[in-house]
Amino acid sequence: MKYKIVIVIFVIFWGILLHRLYNISVKSNIYYEKLAKENIEKKIHSKPTRGEILDRKGKILAYNKIGFSISIAPHLDIGKKKKLDSTIDTIVSYFPDLNKSVMKKVYQQQSSHYNHKFIKVVDFIQYDRMISHFPTLSLNDNILIEAETNRYYPYQKYASHIIGYIGRSNQKENDKDPVVEIVGRVGKSGLERSYNSVLQGELGYQIFKVNARNKEIELLKNVDAKDNKNIITNIDMALQEMIYKRFGDDIGAAVVMRPNGEVLAAVSVPSFDPNLFVGGISFKDWKALQENLDHPFTNKFIHGTYPPGSTIKMGMALAFSNANPELLDKSEHCRGYIKLGRADHKFRCWSNWGHGETSLRKAIRESCDVFFYNKSLVVGIDAIAKNMRDFGFGTITGIDLPTEYSGIMPDKNWKMRRYKQPWYMGETVISSIGQGYVLSTPMQIARYTALVATSNLVTPQIASIVDNQIVQKVEIPFHFNPKHLTEIRLGMYDVCNHPKGTAYKALHEMPFLIAGKTGTSQVVSISQDVKKRISEEDMEYYTRSHAWITTYAPYEEPQIIVTVLIEHGGHGGSAAGPIVADIYRWLHQKGHIKPVVKTEVKE
Repeated sequence: MKYKIVIVIFVIFWGILLHRLYNISVKSNIYYEKLAKENIEKKIHSKPTRGEILDRKGKILAYNKIGFSISIAPHLDIGKKKKLDSTIDTIVSYFPDLNKSVMKKVYQQQSSHYNHKFIKVVDFIQYDRMISHFPTLSLNDNILIEAETNRYYPYQKYASHIIGYIGRSNQKENDKDPVVEIVGRVGKSGLERSYNSVLQGELGYQIFKVNARNKEIELLKNVDAKDNKNIITNIDMALQEMIYKRFGDDIGAAVVMRPNGEVLAAVSVPSFDPNLFVGGISFKDWKALQENLDHPFTNKFIHGTYPPGSTIKMGMALAFSNANPELLDKSEHCRGYIKLGRADHKFRCWSNWGHGETSLRKAIRESCDVFFYNKSLVVGIDAIAKNMRDFGFGTITGIDLPTEYSGIMPDKNWKMRRYKQPWYMGETVISSIGQGYVLSTPMQIARYTALVATSNLVTPQIASIVDNQIVQKVEIPFHFNPKHLTEIRLGMYDVCNHPKGTAYKALHEMPFLIAGKTGTSQVVSISQDVKKRISEEDMEYYTRSHAWITTYAPYEEPQIIVTVLIEHGGHGGSAAGPIVADIYRWLHQKGHIKPVVKTEVKE
């Protein structure tokens, strides 16, 4: 036993000795070698110029204004406070609008005995203002003037939720990316954030040999920064601006997309000016954005989640078809409501008097709720939810914008996880018409509309070319029952072209045939005691239903998807339909839609 203890002690002793020897001879050598190298060499980084963002026709949506930054030498506030004050006074004498107290505060926050770098106190001075004072200020050893760029967004509010903005980086962002740490700016939202690693470029650097006083005596290596990595988008800025202005006082979102996923416009109303954030937004401006009840800072087309209402009915029909292929061949009789079991509760159709005998095509055309109530009870929520998720509900679309919301496509397990409660048949009924727990974004509805139009589920794309590389399109083909899909499309045709269609008034007189579906999604429940619902126009604004319409055109050869949501707009056909009509007229006038001969569609 004693021998074992001695051996253990011996092994531990030599282990410690060898470990110490390794640290002294190997690790320390690497450390001191690096330290010695730093004493004879100095590395200076050069910032890359951030890439520009352009629309599909070459209009610049984000670019860099040229100017200068001002930095002050370190240690001027350590035992020499008057030196710092006099240096700041010198700067302010040339630029009286600068805030002396802010500059001093910024300096003192970064000042320490260990900081030997100049401290930036002014991020950006425009080129024209600085250039006449540059020679004089450059002669001051305590002042460093460096070339600088400042991001600018010429279209301001019209594309802010797409383009996003850049702002000062924080310590967490600096630690993740050495380029961000040097540049001090990073994309905070939109494309600026999604493609930040591309747009910001790569650092350049120069390595100098220095003497004992850290003075440069020889250039050893020079590597240029890799910059100007641009992004060309699919966005047509003229269309984007037109749609935003067309909304007027309405609040909501619009998506215009090609069936292959190219997003021509994505509008969220109201919006904000991203230029406010570039140099740091003021408390006053931030408070105004946060307290605005219309939420201008929220990107409504990917972050706004709403009950999809009747726009979901084509997807529901396809889910029924997949789950029970013969179910859609049978008509339903609508008398204006259904009851479940012995309960007196009525699940009502929007039409108090009912739709009578209703086929699939008629159910889409006239948006009969009872048709979908009855079919959903046969299929069940689990089978419905499985198919609907395949169609893009309750999942992100994959658009190249950050933090997209997935919405909700509920089933029994979802409710048990979320609320620890069982699922009820009545919840299946209301889910079938896009109410209850079901929530979707306008981008999801546009994507799923493209699926109905083409049988391909695509990934929406804002960027078209990134640093000279074409962005590859993603399409997932689906195989639906051709008879049922044809009936659904005919029903959507009827919505816009049949006198009983819910969007007939707004969309039947167009240069080409449009197919679509309206939706009115309730935000408050209606009591069973109410025999006749009050009109949307007479309701308080925030209790009115959201108005949806989603469309594709031309009917014979789909080339464009247009989806519009008006918050608390009431009826989809009357509130959102006219906006869709104006969008299609604009697209037709500007040549975005190839001419297609109108064909007669049989009843």
